[in-house]
Amino acid sequence: MRNLRSLGLKVGMTLASLALMVTSLNVNTTCMLIAHQPELPEGARKLRKF
Repeated sequence: MRNLRSLGLKVGMTLASLALMVTSLNVNTTCMLIAHQPELPEGARKLRKF
């Protein structure tokens, strides 16, 4: 049971860091097509680099 809990913790931390990286990448890029670029959440604006 203890190994399962530690595995879940590692998977959760990995998933959280992946989500942060993807959000940061999404905030700092724009849509190159004339199509649609969705609105970003307010918390994502803090990750901008410019």
